[in-house]
Amino acid sequence: MIARPALTSVEARIDAFANRLLRSAPATGARARLVEFTVFVLKQAWACVFGATFLAVVVAAKLWYPDDAALARNDALTIAAVVIQVVMVAGRLETLRELRVVVLFHVVGTVMELFKTDVGSWMYAADGVLRIGGVPLYSGFMYAAVGSYMVRVYRLFDLRFSRYPRRWLTAIVAAAIYANFFTHHWIVDLRWVLVAAVVVLWGRTTMRFRFFRGTFRMPLLLAFAGVAVFIWLAENIATYAGAWLYPSQVGGWHPVDASKLSSWFLLMIVSVVLVTWVYPPREPDPVALSAADKQIAVP
Repeated sequence: MIARPALTSVEARIDAFANRLLRSAPATGARARLVEFTVFVLKQAWACVFGATFLAVVVAAKLWYPDDAALARNDALTIAAVVIQVVMVAGRLETLRELRVVVLFHVVGTVMELFKTDVGSWMYAADGVLRIGGVPLYSGFMYAAVGSYMVRVYRLFDLRFSRYPRRWLTAIVAAAIYANFFTHHWIVDLRWVLVAAVVVLWGRTTMRFRFFRGTFRMPLLLAFAGVAVFIWLAENIATYAGAWLYPSQVGGWHPVDASKLSSWFLLMIVSVVLVTWVYPPREPDPVALSAADKQIAVP
């Protein structure tokens, strides 16, 4: 049996409290399901604490940060992002192993930001000195937030995978996806070909996660799609708060086009592949393959 990734000391206390709450609920019935669902949602929220906290700071800066402040708003956001990251590690909310993935996401995201802003795909306000070219340094932390969620949810829910594809194949697809974010400006956009490749490669993969009374399972592609939708919703909040703007939003904000969902779906694949090189995909324990499994989605 493969050992479950260790929780941090803070997470262990939170997990113990959540389990006490769940044990105090009825074993069956509507109230039991409501308590389990509430704890599940809160656990998901805990997994994305970095991104949620930074998004809250971005919204607060839009609402209350003074326009005539000595410190530029973009620089204040960058400093806030650094402080959040330091608190995450110092407070044992994130492990050093996870921090490596977060830093890698930061680098990958910043390189993309430099290119995308140069070709006019989106833009940032021009204030502040903590920037590289037209890209404020806080932009990389938005990608890092995705990486933080991915590695934390992997550990918090003890994720296991059945029929996970070979990692070298996933690395090839992820590299092609990342390259397409650049090359589609000059050659044909291959995103739908890449989406098809993702469906073929991960189509048979089932994700299992541990939660209180049992092990649950769902198709991995469904999980990818669900996370992409939540990132798209967060993107709408971030653009409304002025973290960045697409050219069509300069004259007045409007919701981000739903076509961006395909981009976030593909970015999810890059994220997952990066995480698997820190936390290799693990097969379920034999008990998780028993008839006692609970099905929460149609495979």
